[in-house]
Amino acid sequence: MQPLSPSSNKFIYFSSASSTQSFLRKCYERENNPEAELKSFENCYPFMYYLEHGQTYYNQAQIAPLSLKPVLLFYGFVQLLKACLLTLDSNYPESTTDLAHGVTTRKRKKQQYEFMFDEVKVQKNGLFTNIAEKMFHMKHLESEKYTMEQLLREIPELKDCHLYLASKKTFQELKSAGEAFQLPIAILSSFNMTENRFKGYLESKLNSSINMSTHSSSISLSAEQGLLVNQDSPIHYHMFEKSFMLSLNKSSPCYLFPELMIHYLVLYNLSMISRYETEWWSELLKTAPNDDYPYISEFLNISQDKTPFLVFEWLMKERLNTK
Repeated sequence: MQPLSPSSNKFIYFSSASSTQSFLRKCYERENNPEAELKSFENCYPFMYYLEHGQTYYNQAQIAPLSLKPVLLFYGFVQLLKACLLTLDSNYPESTTDLAHGVTTRKRKKQQYEFMFDEVKVQKNGLFTNIAEKMFHMKHLESEKYTMEQLLREIPELKDCHLYLASKKTFQELKSAGEAFQLPIAILSSFNMTENRFKGYLESKLNSSINMSTHSSSISLSAEQGLLVNQDSPIHYHMFEKSFMLSLNKSSPCYLFPELMIHYLVLYNLSMISRYETEWWSELLKTAPNDDYPYISEFLNISQDKTPFLVFEWLMKERLNTK
């Protein structure tokens, strides 16, 4: 798996109406849609335009100043996610409520505001709720709140930033060992678990049977259903190091969030801040008074590459179980 930049030609498959229609027909047939042929024809161009519009936003974000990146990246991401939802629901969007953001945040920030402690709150309807329920079968998130710190700790590419700025190790790499993966034996102490309990814990989080064996200094494991880039589990994919990582933040309320949902929530909040909190946003970019700036800057650089990558993986490899 290679990082996908917005200018990549990986989406080239969807620049053809015939190949796009064929793809959508397979998606709808998988959903047992009796109108798979008709709906794939009707939705062919809307799907292509969602992707094209989204990539235009990303291309502009590449050359835009940091001050404008949150808005461009968020709305580019929104377009890509609409394409994803269209593969699941041939009638999407069915109402104007489907087009709402699905989350909210405090519009007026408090004095002594710190980004890492800012919250987003999930609403009953909207794009985020559709993503959670239709793409990842995660329900009952309405009114739940998540801080930026909780969300950012679940992004593996930020692990070095966490360690440097907060002296907090947030991920443990699963080192590839043939068909299996290896973790240091010390992971059992980190989770305060025996080998059997740790095995059961991972099986419950991955919703998959796991083969596990213990050695003198390591644990070898493999999931029978394999590991996916987009999954509701504590295992995420580090795009730059090309390796899976186990989150160590087991008490976090967003511990099992797929990264697509995490990036959506952070990008939403940053886009709102850059539009409505102009004074704070400008001061942050000009003076970098605290640790908010390196986290935000690094997150935006990562998200610019990773969100199209995650969408591509979901569409081409996880939506239809292709390799």
